[in-house]
Amino acid sequence: MVVIRLARGGSKKRPFYHINVADARSPRDGRFIERVGFFNPVARGQEEAFRINAERVEYWLAKGAQPTDRVASLLKQAKKAQA
Repeated sequence: MVVIRLARGGSKKRPFYHINVADARSPRDGRFIERVGFFNPVARGQEEAFRINAERVEYWLAKGAQPTDRVASLLKQAKKAQA
């Protein structure tokens, strides 16, 4: 099964997450199929907190990829911001 999930990066106490499309059997921060965006929960000031390639996400969702709960809420937030 293909999932759309967060992969943690960044340093200690300063998380940064890539939004990846991956096989569910691969490790969280390991092998992935495609990177479709990022999420920075500690962005300050003019830093960009969230970016996603909506076209690619829609493609993977159409192919049957399942987003995790957190990614689904981020996608919902992104759609709300676009409208």
